[in-house]
Amino acid sequence: MKLLVINGPNLNMLGIREPDIYGKETYASLLEYIGDICEEKGIEVDFFQSNHEGAIVDRIQQAYKKEDAIVINPAAYTHTSIAIPDAIKAVGIPAVEVHLSDISKREAYRQISYVSDVAVKTIYGKGFEGYKEAIEYLEKSL
Repeated sequence: MKLLVINGPNLNMLGIREPDIYGKETYASLLEYIGDICEEKGIEVDFFQSNHEGAIVDRIQQAYKKEDAIVINPAAYTHTSIAIPDAIKAVGIPAVEVHLSDISKREAYRQISYVSDVAVKTIYGKGFEGYKEAIEYLEKSL
């Protein structure tokens, strides 16, 4: 399986940005964690992080006929972007939406997810473990 892991705005600031909400682990730690899981399972993984909506859309489109599945944490674009879910629909690649924090217990605007409408599954509030759950779900369903 070829997996694309996309992380949206400010996730590169993990460990610095609001550690009481997002934890003290760094973005590099997250990539290492995911990489170790994928290596153990024989999954080829490619990582992408951007603070720019258009770049995320471009990367999703580039995955067409190249990657088998997507794990995406759209971060703030979860609540504002129509372009990202449109891109996921356009490429037809199964995507699992992941959030480190429990968005259902956050501010009202953070409880809205446009991506969940097109994701095959949404996982939130499990920290790094949410990525593992997403990978295992996709591995079993493909």
